Order: sequence, then structure tokens, then C-alpha cells
Amino acid sequence: MKSEISTQEFAMRFTSTPRGARLARRLVSLRLDEWGHPYDGRVNEAVTLIAAEFVANAVRHGRVPGRDFHLRLAEEDGVVRLEVSDTRGERLPEPRVPCGEGGRGLILVEALADTWGVAPRQPGKTVWAEVRLSPATHR
Repeated sequence: MKSEISTQEFAMRFTSTPRGARLARRLVSLRLDEWGHPYDGRVNEAVTLIAAEFVANAVRHGRVPGRDFHLRLAEEDGVVRLEVSDTRGERLPEPRVPCGEGGRGLILVEALADTWGVAPRQPGKTVWAEVRLSPATHR
């Protein structure tokens, strides 16, 4: 018997402002809940925290005046993938030892995501992360 592959996708542009970042984070959590990953579940919490870090970085470090950032969330083949694209390509994220108030976010991403990375685009870059669904949550 062949199992059905569930594919869902949400994509949207947001203003490169703190308000845009908050909205993006909330919509990620809402979409995941609608897709069957409850707010207090492992997948929703992990992906929402990753989204919070990626969109905050897009606003803080990837902002180009007059340009928005783009978010894409997809679930397919037992994996939730989050992508955040901005138009600044010269500042590529990498985990580092925290210093002062900053630097912890990508260490958190590394701990929560099964895999993550950065891909160039014109203009800018896309930061992405994937979280595998456990067999119990995979439809």
C-alpha cells in the first residue's frame, strides 16, 4: 500500500521591520498549528524559534532600505522546511561563540534544526532550516 505524501506551503513577503518580523513569526506558528502541529508541540516550538531567529537576523543584519524579506514554510516528505530570504548577500550567518548580548541565535538554530544552511540568491541570500517530523506526527 502506497502512503500519501502530504505537501503544504505558505509563502509571504514582510516589511524589514520589527513589526514585520513579529508578524512572520506569528504566521509561522499559526500555519503549523493549522497543519496539525499544535502550538505546544515539538515541531511548532522548534520551527517558530528558528523563524524568530531568521527573521530577526533578516531585519537586523539583512535589511536594505526599501526591500522586504521573504519567508517560505513548507511541509513535505516528513520534513518541515523554513526559508527566509533577504537582499543583503555580503553578510552570511554562521554560528559563533556568544559574546555579550548577541550571538546565541544560530547556536539555538543548530540545536533545534536537523539541518540548516545558507544559499546565495540574486540579490542576497536565503537562510534555511529543516526539522524532521517524528513518525507519529508524519501524515
